Amino acid sequence: MPVPLAPYPSPPPPALAPSFTPPPANGSTGGQSQLVCSGCRNLLMYPVGATSVCCAVCNAVTAVPPPGTEMAQLVCGGCHTLLMYIRGATSVQCSCCHTVNLALEANQVAQVNCGNCWMLLMYQYGARSVKCAVCNFVTSVGGSASTTDLKFNS
Repeated sequence: MPVPLAPYPSPPPPALAPSFTPPPANGSTGGQSQLVCSGCRNLLMYPVGATSVCCAVCNAVTAVPPPGTEMAQLVCGGCHTLLMYIRGATSVQCSCCHTVNLALEANQVAQVNCGNCWMLLMYQYGARSVKCAVCNFVTSVGGSASTTDLKFNS
């Protein structure tokens, strides 16, 4: 008596390649957000709701900040890399050159013209003086124009 043969299981359907949907022309990211890779500093796009993103270039896994977290950006003073950080942080360490950057909010920064070369200077609000990076002149900012401005040679 012949033994009945069981049919071979049908092969699974071929995996569909993910389709690329270009971003809308109006600038919206269409349910996606972006962050900077913690490994190679490339800009990563990810779907809203993801908790982490794996970079396709360097395979580094970058944690996604919780929803509703406001992010800010600054340029590193050491290597000029664009850094992203959680708004409200007081300092940000660069992952490339390890420089610790002071993170100031717009309302914590004041401006004054250098008392020597008139270059517009920005300084932390509340400081008593600011040194010009162009001519090294120290301008007092404690209220009125001061005659006690000092010039340092460095």
